[in-house]
Amino acid sequence: MSCNCCKGMITEDPRFAELDAFIASAKSTPGSLISVLHKAQHLFGFLPEEVLQHIAAGLQIPPAEVYGVVTFYNYFSTEPVGRFPISVCMGTACYVQGADRVLAKIESELGIKTGQVTDDGLFSLVSCRCVGACGLAPVITIGGEVHGKLTEHDVPKLLAEIRQQAIADGLVEAPVQEPVAAGSDK
Repeated sequence: MSCNCCKGMITEDPRFAELDAFIASAKSTPGSLISVLHKAQHLFGFLPEEVLQHIAAGLQIPPAEVYGVVTFYNYFSTEPVGRFPISVCMGTACYVQGADRVLAKIESELGIKTGQVTDDGLFSLVSCRCVGACGLAPVITIGGEVHGKLTEHDVPKLLAEIRQQAIADGLVEAPVQEPVAAGSDK
């Protein structure tokens, strides 16, 4: 498939070939846009403008239609997200039980604010209105997995466990330990 929208990325990035094959198989199915967007987000991790333009060209639909669907559904993201996206529920039950303190601790531990991604790409952070697990308040989800009845004191251990698993799985490199100088307090 060829379009001018991707500024040469298609030949450089094999994910476009996989996306093109999916578009070709889905193109004749009415209402295939959402399944194509899901596939694209799975391949790229998010939906940058050049991917949206490519999908519009491939499905032969207006770019505005593609963008309208992407911005309507919360599942789709036009910004990069971490390998383990964190959503902190700020619904009434969670907020009353201390979700604001949990959120503040996550921000402090990761060194990011809501809407940002850690430098290593491992975590991203958002707040949401309601997860629907009020009996477990306060609740966060990490990579789609629900963690409930949390306090800000649980956050460091939970994040460390996920980071250690990511290191074991080869998703990120282990941090380099600085050598301790002889006679140091460390």
